[in-house]
Amino acid sequence: MRELVQTQTPIEPNQPAGHEVPPKIHRVEVTWHAVTYKTVIAYCLLAATIILAAVYIVFPSSFSTVINRISNAVASADTEAVSNSQTQAKFVNLDGRVQVKKVSSVRWVEADYRTGLDKGDLVQTGSDGMARITFADGTFYTVKSDTLITVEENSMANDKPKTSGIGINTGSVDLATPSWTSPDSKAVVRVEDATAQLRPNSRAQVKADPNSKENEIVVSNGSAQVQRGQERVEVTQWQKANIPTSGPITKTEVLAPPDLMEPLNLAPIIVENPKTATVHFEWKPVPDAVWYTLRISTTHMFTKIVKEVPKVSGTVADINGLDAGDYFWNVTAVSSKKQRSEVSEPFKFTLVAQGKTQNMLLEIQGTQLHGRVVEIIGRTEPGAALIINAQHVPNIAPDGTFRHFTEPLQPGEHTIVVIGQNRRGGTNQKQVTIVVPN
Repeated sequence: MRELVQTQTPIEPNQPAGHEVPPKIHRVEVTWHAVTYKTVIAYCLLAATIILAAVYIVFPSSFSTVINRISNAVASADTEAVSNSQTQAKFVNLDGRVQVKKVSSVRWVEADYRTGLDKGDLVQTGSDGMARITFADGTFYTVKSDTLITVEENSMANDKPKTSGIGINTGSVDLATPSWTSPDSKAVVRVEDATAQLRPNSRAQVKADPNSKENEIVVSNGSAQVQRGQERVEVTQWQKANIPTSGPITKTEVLAPPDLMEPLNLAPIIVENPKTATVHFEWKPVPDAVWYTLRISTTHMFTKIVKEVPKVSGTVADINGLDAGDYFWNVTAVSSKKQRSEVSEPFKFTLVAQGKTQNMLLEIQGTQLHGRVVEIIGRTEPGAALIINAQHVPNIAPDGTFRHFTEPLQPGEHTIVVIGQNRRGGTNQKQVTIVVPN
């Protein structure tokens, strides 16, 4: 006979009877391995390479088709971006207050060299502001002070005539057209309900005055056609077309501006003391002119006049009191009937203070022609100041080496003048002759 013995769960030594013992918790150990982003990217690239290689082996024709489509899509996007950039009008000179209102905006913003202009955009200059704009067809428009214009056309489609156009709401604009390859290309300026269409290699000044209701165009080179409705008038060099609000368009001869002679354009003038030195100005006489007005400015657009001689009876003037620096000068002719010519093409010169010593390092190590732009490579003293063709060289390396690109030059022979001045006041001058091909 078996004896049954009843048993119970043992009680922990320190636990009272009847207290349930919680289950044991086993310790869990977790380990991991850190993987960097570079490793993940490397594995992804490796996997993608293996997949592409397999696809190429199994389906070579399909692989080539996909690659071509991707390349064409990228090239098309790049071409479109370049095309949009090329067909926008750009600011190449800004002086004083110039504002832009985009066609898609209600706000006026300050213009800068990164601002692109599209059809319908507005450009406004202040009383001290001027702007020079280049269009896709190569036409330059100089917007004078207190002027409001609208960009109306800027077409540069492939295999089609190029067209640029603006509307002058108020103020005046100078424009110059290039040599277009397409004979049907045109540059148009609108004033009120009349348009002036310039031909290749032409220059003109167009003014719109909404207060007096008098508009005019003066052609200084080439020719233009002024049209209002069925009325058409041909205007050639040194002729002016008056476009009244009421009445027919009339055409008259105008006084030509003088040709400047001295100082030569981009010429340096080295003197001991610029403030007391006398600068000699000279220009060619204009028939029917009885006096001339000479203006000297520190800006290309003559927004800052430093000297003005309103009545010069002859064709020479001697001016002193100028500080060292860059200057621009122009001359206007006036007839006995008080008729004023357009201003001459401005010339630029640089007034340089000559130091007591001529000991200064200045070497021209080489030149290179990039189209019509000349690259000057040389070496000077660290900390020296350089002027090349009346342009300051902004980037001179700490060891004195420099590379400078000139402005575009016209075809022909040019003498490039390099002037240097060191911290001791010493100066040096070098000249380089360059021939720019047609």
